[in-house]
This record gives sequence, structure tokens and C-alpha cells, in this order.
Amino acid sequence: MPLNPADSKTGHASSYRWWLIAMLWCVCFCNYADRQAIFSIFPLLRTDLHLTDLQLGVVGSSFMWMYALAGPLAGWLSDRVSPRNVILGALAFWSVVTGATAVCHSFGSMVLFRTLGGLGEAFYFPAAMALIGMYHSASTRSRAMALHQSGVYAGTIGGGALSGLIAQEHGWRSSFLIFGVAGVVLMVILAMALRHPPEKTASSNNESRADFFSGVRNVLANGRVLTLICVFIGANFVAVVFLTWLPTYLYTKFHLSLANAGFSATAYLQMASVTGVLLGGMLADRFASKLTGGRQLIQAAGLFLGVPFLFLTGWSLSMAGLIVGMIGFGFFKGMYDANIFASLYDVIPVERRGVAAGTMNSLGWLGGGFAPILIAKAAGRFGLGVCMSATSLIYLFLGVVLLLLVRNMRKQTATTADYIA
Repeated sequence: MPLNPADSKTGHASSYRWWLIAMLWCVCFCNYADRQAIFSIFPLLRTDLHLTDLQLGVVGSSFMWMYALAGPLAGWLSDRVSPRNVILGALAFWSVVTGATAVCHSFGSMVLFRTLGGLGEAFYFPAAMALIGMYHSASTRSRAMALHQSGVYAGTIGGGALSGLIAQEHGWRSSFLIFGVAGVVLMVILAMALRHPPEKTASSNNESRADFFSGVRNVLANGRVLTLICVFIGANFVAVVFLTWLPTYLYTKFHLSLANAGFSATAYLQMASVTGVLLGGMLADRFASKLTGGRQLIQAAGLFLGVPFLFLTGWSLSMAGLIVGMIGFGFFKGMYDANIFASLYDVIPVERRGVAAGTMNSLGWLGGGFAPILIAKAAGRFGLGVCMSATSLIYLFLGVVLLLLVRNMRKQTATTADYIA
């Protein structure tokens, strides 16, 4: 196998790089299904474990905070160890933890298992992005990552809908058992199907063995990387608001059943996101080949166009209006999401991609981890619908930040061209 699969032109290698995306899509589906499953059963947990809304917010946040804390370490490890092995190990760990969540009988035990779940899942995305980067060069990177990203939305729908349905018919503990067993079975299959990636070059290995904290500092010293991370923190905060509280909002305000609330809170938004992420990936590859900052420009467009639909989701008095808001928000959110890591890879050296992706993922979920608690407290004063509509202001601000970043990138490109001339 060639040293850099992304540069291979052979039909066999080209075919495998897309089969790789299909296999990682399945892991990504499980990753998001397992983390989303709990939100559809909040009403049952509130009753069965006698939890307050604030405690439910802590349960949701505990996963995200551990996910955030482990992110940079996960990225650094992905630069040192075969990402294939990291992916398989992480999948096995979080699947066992998900299944074991069925034995929880208290607030403390639920927080513990959700924290362990966050630890396991944190290692997947940096390793997956590193592995995709090995097989896909700049010409196909956005499309490959967009296809992989669609697993996020499908997993969110599957986790939300299936957990609500299973819990409604067989109790909430059965949901965790089924999801956990499915993940272990997938791990066994992929252990036989995923190829070992080629060894990195000596220089790349030396770089990746650098001090962990030094690697993180180098990543954060890059102004463009820091800007993209800050935008991701804000965008992820908005996403977590909807992932966490939309099922409960539909259950309480529109009096949907547990299964219908879990499905409706995820299906419309996430299915629209699948379409948006695929379009965003294709447009970004095309724009990036012709314009400096092309990927970031597509992200900014997604944020701006999502603003009115975000406002509508919380302000609508009818289910029909809410569905329109969710579809529009989901579609344009997908355009932004398609290029989260592809945009990052445009501004970071290859040898720092793993730790950069891990750091971005970490800080994004650290910020998002405050969403369940902050919204739980704010909703008590202003109402959940008002809080959801207010997130449109965050999208508006982030769109402006990305436009400023694009202007900076083009200005530096022009300056460099003048200097060379």
C-alpha cells in the first residue's frame, strides 16, 4: 500500500477510501445514537429517578464535560497511535458503558455512567478525522467528511426515535441495553473489515511524539484555528440546546407521546441536515478550489441563512410552523457542519491535525456542555420557546466572525502574492 493513500490513483485504493467512509459512518451513527438516546427519555427519568430539570441538565452536561476534557488527549493519541485501533477501542468502551447504564438507580450513578460514556466517545472523532485525512486529499476531503458527518444526523434521529419507542414499550433500561449490544457487535465486524493504515513518515512520527501540552499550545497559537474553534463553540452550544431540550419541549407544549416527541425532535431537523451537509461539502470543495477561504464562506452562508428558522422554532404556536423552522435550521446547519474539520485542516499543518481536531472538539463540547444547565435555568424565567428563539442571535454573530476570517485570509494571500511578485 502506498505511503499516502490520499495520493493514490489506483482503482483499488480509490474504492477502499470510500468504503472506509461507509464503515466509519456506521461508527458515527452509533456514536451519536448512544449520546442522543437519553434525551428522549428525560420525562421517564424525571419520574423514575425523581430528578429535577436542573439535575437532568447536569446528567446531560456530565457527558459533554468529560467529552470536552478528554478531547485534546484523544487528538494527541490519534497522532501517535494507529487511528484504526483508537476507533475500535473507543467503540468497544462506550458501547459497554451504554449497556451498563441500564443498571442506574440514582442521580449519582447516572452522572457517573454518562461521564464514562463521554470519555469513551471523545476518542472517536479525532481518530476518524485523522484516518479520513490519510485517505482523502484536499480534492475530496469536504465530500468525504460531509458524507461521514451525515452519520451524525442519522444517529441522532435513530437514537432519539428508537430510544423513545423502546422505552415507551419496554422501559428506558431496555433502550440502553439494546444500543450497547449493537455497538459491541459493530466493533467485532469492523475489527475484521478496517484495514491498518500505512505507517506515517519519520518526520510525522517525530512531530506527533512532541509534548502533549506543547502540541495544544501550538494549535491555539494559530489565530485562524482559534477563530474556527470559537465559532464551533457557539454553533455547538446552539445545537446542544436543541438536542437536549427539544424532545421535552414537544412532549410538554404540544403533548406528543414519548416516541413521537423523540422522533419529531430529531427527524425533521436531522434529515434536513443530511441534505445540507452533502450540499455544503460539494459547494465547499468547488469554492475552495477557486477562492481563498471558500470553505469558511460556505459555513458563514449556512449560519446566516439559518437565523430566521432558528427564531421560528421557538416562536411558532403551531406544530406546522415548528416543523418548517426545524427543517430550515437543520438544512443550513448542515452546510456549516460539513466543513467544520475540513476548514480546520485548511489552516493547520498535517502533523497537527489530530491534536487540532481533538482540541476543537473538546472546547466545542465544553461550551456546549453548559447549554443543558443554562437553558434549564433560563427556561424557568423566560420559557423554553423564548430561549430557543434567542439562539438565532448567536448564529448571526458567528456568521459575521467567519466573514471577518475570510477577509483576513484573502488579505494575507494578496500580500503574499505581492511579495512574491
